[in-house]
Amino acid sequence: MKIWVHHCQELLDHTLGLLPQEIDALDWKQDISPNKERLKEHLSAFANLPGGGYLVFGVSEPSGVVTGVTPEQARTIVDRLTNLAREALEPPVHIDHSPLEYQGAALQLVQIKESPIKPVGIRGRGLEEAYVRSGGSTRKATRQEIAGLMLNSHTPRWEDLRAGPLRTKEEALALLDVEKVAKLLGKPRPVDSDSAIEWLLGLRFIERYNGQGFYITHLGAISAARNLEDFPDIARKAVRIIQYQGTSKTSGSKELPSRSRGYAVDFEELIAFISALLPSSEHFPGGIRKNIPLYPEIALRELIANALIHQDFSVSGASPIIALYSDRIEITNPGALLPSKSIRRLIGTTPESRNERLAKQFRQFGLCEEQGSGLLKTLTAIEDAGLPPLILQSTDNSFRAILQSPRDFSKMSPQERMETCYQHAVRLWFESQSLTNASLRERLRLSERQRPQISVLIRETVAAGLLKPKDPENRSTKFAEYLPAWA
Repeated sequence: MKIWVHHCQELLDHTLGLLPQEIDALDWKQDISPNKERLKEHLSAFANLPGGGYLVFGVSEPSGVVTGVTPEQARTIVDRLTNLAREALEPPVHIDHSPLEYQGAALQLVQIKESPIKPVGIRGRGLEEAYVRSGGSTRKATRQEIAGLMLNSHTPRWEDLRAGPLRTKEEALALLDVEKVAKLLGKPRPVDSDSAIEWLLGLRFIERYNGQGFYITHLGAISAARNLEDFPDIARKAVRIIQYQGTSKTSGSKELPSRSRGYAVDFEELIAFISALLPSSEHFPGGIRKNIPLYPEIALRELIANALIHQDFSVSGASPIIALYSDRIEITNPGALLPSKSIRRLIGTTPESRNERLAKQFRQFGLCEEQGSGLLKTLTAIEDAGLPPLILQSTDNSFRAILQSPRDFSKMSPQERMETCYQHAVRLWFESQSLTNASLRERLRLSERQRPQISVLIRETVAAGLLKPKDPENRSTKFAEYLPAWA
């Protein structure tokens, strides 16, 4: 039996008590009315009611005598209301149904869920054709009531949507990795199941439903699922890892098993797994052997975290992909760069995320840097490691960050050289400094003899509109300082 049926039966017992009478949350019907307009009004009213409500067929009005319905009547009731809820209301309304044996008769129960987007009205008739429940009956909403419904309306965030059916307390706790979440927060695991449930409610990983059970939210599942396969709606969002033998997709590849756990509870293991696949070099500081990774770990962490938390979850069938080539790492997430953002201004500025709650959780768990500092620290690590510039690319439906392996200045393309120059100026600007010929040579590991070559590069970067002189009146190139063009 569905959990909501228990709640409906409790309300039915109450309404058929000593003085039978309908209430706002439940309406009896002996059979379905041939008047489709009135049925639309009832559906609208219950969808606008906090918590939604129920229609119970097989109880006569107004006496409250239980008469029951036939199987054919039940099929007609369900078919007609399902079609009206989907086709006749704006926005469409979600309903559920279940038979119930009650006092020796067969009843047909219909649950109309509260719509997060309000007011729900009759399609094609404007906002004013909305209905509400009042005094156990359905009536047209007043303008003041419509205004109140609009104030309580919101477009659901992806993170707030439900990742599967209603769960019991035990099921919710079994599906989410509570122990790992506690470890990420630096807290002891809750001492009992009730405390754990309250904790998950506070994190918005679950939502309580009318005292009948719990829905695990998309935020809870994508962050803390023990196994994403338990949530079919989001299982395809698991991180994919592809390892290529050379520098192109045609050089042979091996797709490694997708990560099956929630992003947050799996993040440290994901980074360790990726790092183990990447080359490193041996150094002997003080005579002690030490492996130095080719790519800075902070850059890996930040770019992978960004791909997870800033992706567009509405892109169906797509997931974050980490592609490992012999000369680079490409980290791609579904969803283009937001229209309000520019690739040139991503580093150091406050990010705008499609998934604010997921981003907040990652920061709370200590899995990524504070807002605006992650890419800047990535850029700093790349420069300190002497790597080529970070490449950021946005397409119509994806965003990609590329970490490149070490390469001499002589082997960089003209575009890569200018990008290195620009990113160096950006880093220094956020450190309250300016780019100079000397600082850029140090960044590129070049000697004083190559000063003229770097002067040419700076002039080309200025001509490309990426840099500007700090002091336009200064005619000396030897001591000239430069800023990002937007500074």
